[in-house]
Amino acid sequence: MAATAAIPAGPAVGEQNPPVDGLVLAVAVALAFDVTNGFHDAANSIAALVATRAATPGQAVVLASVFHVLGPLLAGTAVADTIGGLVDVDASAMVAVVAAGITGALMWNLVTWWLGLPSSSSHALVGGLVGAALVDGGVGAVVWGGMDGIHPVGVLGVLLALAVSPVLGFAAGLVGSAAGRRALRRARRRAERPVKQGEWVTAATLAFSHGANDAQKTMGLITAMLIAAGRLDSFTVPLWVKLTAGLSLTFGTALGGWRIARTLGRGIYRIRPLDGLVSQGASSAVILSAAAVGAPVSTTHVVASSVVGVGANRGRRHVRWAVVQEMLAAWVVTMPAGATVAALALPFWRWLS
Repeated sequence: MAATAAIPAGPAVGEQNPPVDGLVLAVAVALAFDVTNGFHDAANSIAALVATRAATPGQAVVLASVFHVLGPLLAGTAVADTIGGLVDVDASAMVAVVAAGITGALMWNLVTWWLGLPSSSSHALVGGLVGAALVDGGVGAVVWGGMDGIHPVGVLGVLLALAVSPVLGFAAGLVGSAAGRRALRRARRRAERPVKQGEWVTAATLAFSHGANDAQKTMGLITAMLIAAGRLDSFTVPLWVKLTAGLSLTFGTALGGWRIARTLGRGIYRIRPLDGLVSQGASSAVILSAAAVGAPVSTTHVVASSVVGVGANRGRRHVRWAVVQEMLAAWVVTMPAGATVAALALPFWRWLS
């Protein structure tokens, strides 16, 4: 594939490999990023379920845990292939560049999590990788790419997917809300229980789609580092990488996702059961479709924009636009912030590798 062609062939085992402890630390940082990704994105799959009282927080976490792990195991590796081909640097520099890029995204995730802002982990990761690659090898170290049919390639292809997906999320939420309200306009009381039961299905689907898309980003980067370090001969994601990525997302949900869940479940628009059902279903459809074509998207962007679409269907006054503006401001600065921290972290990773 075009995405994997950008990954340099690793040296033969024993020839100029980075120290094992440096590689292990880089993998650990990648999994830590997945935990912070869980703070942000994994909470999205349970926010509506909890906010509408369709499930308790404990029930929601258990549900999300199972399907976050199933996502990367069952959904293939198309997104991992795309993310694994964003930078084109020498094998000797790959571990340092990727680790620095992940460090930039990790630090930005921690800052925005502490502030309770649903910032995009995907934007932070792309910004971090681009920043580290530019410092290491200049413009030529970044695979800019574009589109190969419906498949995104390189940074430009990923940015296009990140830009289009929130628009699709908003449209799906808006249309789905209108259709749902029309279908249930005469049976709202009787329908509340089955709607809440349906929320469990859409929440599970959303958790699966999140694992299928977001966990693959870390899977692709870990695999790229293993290839560059001579630990793998081809771009084949090991089973242990899939499992640890999914489990890290789940751990992040249980540990710290509630700040973001409160913002999405109450801050943007006070979600009702039908709204939760529609927003989760709309988001799942967009994210799973993206995963199928290898397009990395931001779960935060898609879910938040679908919630805005649902609220907008009831009228502008039902959406707390001040919160939306805060989110947009965070999204604008995410990539430069991730790139800056990654550039600062690169010397440390060079020394370690």
